[in-house]
Amino acid sequence: MYFESFNDFLAMGGYGFFVWLAFGITYLLLIVLIGGSIYQQRQFKQQLKATIAREQRVKQYQEQQV
Repeated sequence: MYFESFNDFLAMGGYGFFVWLAFGITYLLLIVLIGGSIYQQRQFKQQLKATIAREQRVKQYQEQQV
């Protein structure tokens, strides 16, 4: 598809609002998805570190009791 000017490209034959809105929503959702995944990964790592530390404390306590 060829366009006479950049404004014609942006207008997309009268459907530009819907086309660019769809692109915008898609990229926004991708950014939210990536950001949420990174946040969940950090939370998981923190919980895992806390669990390992707790297990080490329990193990040390049990060794002291024996």
